[in-house]
Amino acid sequence: MRPDKDSFKFLLGSSALSVMLWFLPLAWLAVYPFRLFVTFIHEGGHALATLLTLGSVEAIRIHLNGSGETYSRGGMSLLIASAGYLASTAYGASLLLLCRRGRNAKAVLTTTAAVILGLTAFFTKGWFGWLAGLGLVLLLLVVVLVASARLAHFFLSFLAVQCCLNALFDLGLLFQLSTTSTAPNDALTMQRLTWMPAPFWATLWLATSLLVLWFALRSYARQEER
Repeated sequence: MRPDKDSFKFLLGSSALSVMLWFLPLAWLAVYPFRLFVTFIHEGGHALATLLTLGSVEAIRIHLNGSGETYSRGGMSLLIASAGYLASTAYGASLLLLCRRGRNAKAVLTTTAAVILGLTAFFTKGWFGWLAGLGLVLLLLVVVLVASARLAHFFLSFLAVQCCLNALFDLGLLFQLSTTSTAPNDALTMQRLTWMPAPFWATLWLATSLLVLWFALRSYARQEER
């Protein structure tokens, strides 16, 4: 089905706004909630992989600097360690495709609020994680309940772009860390599990994410042409 007439315009506007915010002083305050959103999705990917491989999730912790950690027991470590970055990209790509039709925007945002609420209620530990999770749920529900259909459509487009960009930014940072630092990260975890160097895993995840986003954008463009 052909996307709504505003869809492509909103996607371009969201992309331009996201790029502009990189260069504005204190603009990080405006995108900080979206940074936390991507962290929740990343850690949710680890949690989901743990549960699907019959492990148990002990805690998700979200930190003030936008980083996060998932503590789990059991499950398939290889899949769990790989799931975080790929989950953020997959979720961003899914939002990108779903925002083609504005009439679905509020339903998608409601579902997303339910995902964040579930992660917060069942797995998140620590006062900041709870505050961040409930704040994100409140933000999403305010858009659903108060915003017009077109504003909700634009917000979903912006959320999709932010999710995709933050996923790629995180993978770029991961590659840098894996080559210059021994600070704990998912690529180093994979190195310990497989003996393949951490930069290999960072590069593989980045290439996979770019491929996923390329397919999503290609599908979006094809729908736009119909």
